[in-house]
Amino acid sequence: MVIPLARINKAKLTRIEILRAATRKILELGYSNTSAKAVADELGMSTGNLTFYFPTKEHILAEMVGMLCDFQWKMMEKEADEGYSSLMAICLELTAMAAMCEENAIIKDFYLAAYSSPMALEIIRKNDAARAKTVFADRCSTWTEEQFAEAEILVSGIEYATLMTTDSSVSVEIRIAGALNNILTIYGVPEDIRRAKIDRVLSMDYLEIGRRIFEGFVQYVEETNEHALEELLLLRRTTE
Repeated sequence: MVIPLARINKAKLTRIEILRAATRKILELGYSNTSAKAVADELGMSTGNLTFYFPTKEHILAEMVGMLCDFQWKMMEKEADEGYSSLMAICLELTAMAAMCEENAIIKDFYLAAYSSPMALEIIRKNDAARAKTVFADRCSTWTEEQFAEAEILVSGIEYATLMTTDSSVSVEIRIAGALNNILTIYGVPEDIRRAKIDRVLSMDYLEIGRRIFEGFVQYVEETNEHALEELLLLRRTTE
């Protein structure tokens, strides 16, 4: 049954449509190369109308970072199901991020924008602090919420430095090894375990892992937007 548009919550529908169009453009062209006007033009609306729902492009970025955090949680769960420890999953995650940014200018632009945006960075830090409390519960059992939050300020800076490269940057292997060693040290992981985890991830085809994760994230964003639309339509049906 086709539901008349008049019966759908138009504000929610418009918001979903903006997110669908914006996320597609960002993942195709890059965050820096996607303007609010371009998204508005594609949807046949004014820029002013778009900014009513998303006051700035940063608000759209924050929505995408929320999706990224959800996606990475699911990836960690999958890795655990495949036999990886949560500690190894965290190592794989940063390794894959660095690998993606090494090969893919679009995702690098997205990550650097996320770590440079106060709004998006706050989402990343809160998500990662919650995850760290789970992964490092045994080693940091006496830590307070504030200590985990403080640790993630340091960790997010390390992650950004790992992804942000210049012509004189060292190789991706050295950056990954250094970043993981520093992050695991912050959480009190012994040196022998740090070395074993780092050696293991660097022995894997992390470039291929990065490609798969990027493809998975693109698909996850699309599915998340489609699911939001389906839920809106279902809600309309159940209230008739």
